[in-house]
Amino acid sequence: MTVLITGAGLIGRLTAAALREHGDAVVLADVREPARDFTGEVGDVAAVQCDVTDFARLEAIVEAHRVSTIVHTAALLSSAIRRDPLAGVRVNTLGTANVLEVARRHGLARVVIASSTTVAYSAFGSLPPDAIPEDFASHAVSEAPASIYAATKVAGEHLALAYASLYDMSVVVLRYGAVLGAGREAATSVPGRLLASLLDAGQHKTPAQLDDPVLLWNGREEFVDARDCARANVAAVHAASPTQRVYNIATGEWFTVEEFVGVARSHFPSLEVASMRLPTGGFAAFPHRRPAPSDVGAAQRELGFRTTYSLDQTVAHFASTYFDGANVAAME
Repeated sequence: MTVLITGAGLIGRLTAAALREHGDAVVLADVREPARDFTGEVGDVAAVQCDVTDFARLEAIVEAHRVSTIVHTAALLSSAIRRDPLAGVRVNTLGTANVLEVARRHGLARVVIASSTTVAYSAFGSLPPDAIPEDFASHAVSEAPASIYAATKVAGEHLALAYASLYDMSVVVLRYGAVLGAGREAATSVPGRLLASLLDAGQHKTPAQLDDPVLLWNGREEFVDARDCARANVAAVHAASPTQRVYNIATGEWFTVEEFVGVARSHFPSLEVASMRLPTGGFAAFPHRRPAPSDVGAAQRELGFRTTYSLDQTVAHFASTYFDGANVAAME
């Protein structure tokens, strides 16, 4: 099996390494120059340059490498989309459509689409306080996506389900919780910026500046380690019968801001927060508080997947990797 991974961000690189350990051949594609960005990070992986909005280039890679499966992680994240909304729509929506169409034309075995828990955020105001299933109830107009990023993820999910239904394709959508990681990607990831702010303040013994309201939330929010997202991608590639097609990828736990800061403080006892004015709504400036964590039962039943890393383990891991020279330089 040869797996094409679109996007060499943190999840893409981790997925490439995990698939290689599983014994799969891997092609890792990214819009950046491969030789500069990938060397030494993911081992024995073919690295190619590709913009997912370029259908001809994407198709050429599938043909040249005899790709049988695609894991589609390429996307612009929230902060980048705020700076350039049209680029976000092109990459996140047209890019997803291109991946699905090339898979259809070439009869690929499976496509795994990276989605986000933000697709449910606008419905939080009317959902009951029960674990949130993948097929949650939502009003099409009054609970439409509240950000362009979330809108592109909703569009991607619906495109994936339409292709699966119309063309009898094997498509799996993974709806990640708020993904925690460190490195160059954190600059455009809201949870990544939150973690980086706390780690940087803890390391340098300066008060953390959490004055951007998108970094805070009222109530509780769920998070997931980027390494678990990669493990979920591998599980989705190899799952025998993923009939539900859409799966929540999270720990099933949720945290207040104070609890999240407390976990960081357990690794940096002197950590202080300069000021922290909580919004009335939820995470990343969405208007409603989360009513419950996501239901993760379907991923366990159909993908054989459970998260491995607790929030404490995640913070400990990225605290240890954040301060090597490459990551610090990448965040500046």
